[in-house]
Amino acid sequence: MVVPAQLTAEAVNQLREGIDLLLGRWSALQMAVQNEWGGRDTRQKVQQLAVDIYHWLIRPTEALYVDDLENVLDDFMLSLNTEIDDGSIEEIAENLMIMHEECLEGNFVSIERLRQSAPQNGATHRLQVVNGGEDDDTDSTSSSGDESMEMSDDLDPSPNMRDMTLHEPTRAPAPTVDADGWTVVSSRRNRGGGR
Repeated sequence: MVVPAQLTAEAVNQLREGIDLLLGRWSALQMAVQNEWGGRDTRQKVQQLAVDIYHWLIRPTEALYVDDLENVLDDFMLSLNTEIDDGSIEEIAENLMIMHEECLEGNFVSIERLRQSAPQNGATHRLQVVNGGEDDDTDSTSSSGDESMEMSDDLDPSPNMRDMTLHEPTRAPAPTVDADGWTVVSSRRNRGGGR
């Protein structure tokens, strides 16, 4: 029987901080927090997620599989009415597993890199926001999916909401009234110039 390695007290503190730092740089999660997609207590739910991940990683008797951690993260994001389809769940799960393994070895390099990494704005994640059974595609700001823990300084901490462009719906022209006082209703097919 193989006895699993135990985390030292320093490694426990480093792992907890590393989990918080990594989740804090996950742009999809941060968008969900900022927009309260999981309700008013979204921030508390995310804090509980960090605790749950920590407890999941330190389970002494069970083997840890990245697929199981991906399922935990995916289920959590779905609980925030957010479906992630950009590879970030897999990236975050892999980085958490690497971080845990390094902490078991007393190696805190990846956590130190997270501490020192400066926020950057990157490419685009593809999110689906699930509202009452309807799926709406939404773009958010984040990094591309090719980073690993060694490249953690490329992780995007949060979307820059000030740089996002909001598109207002085009307004219909004012109704036309004919000589008899009737309102003229145009066909939807004729809108947009196509006949």
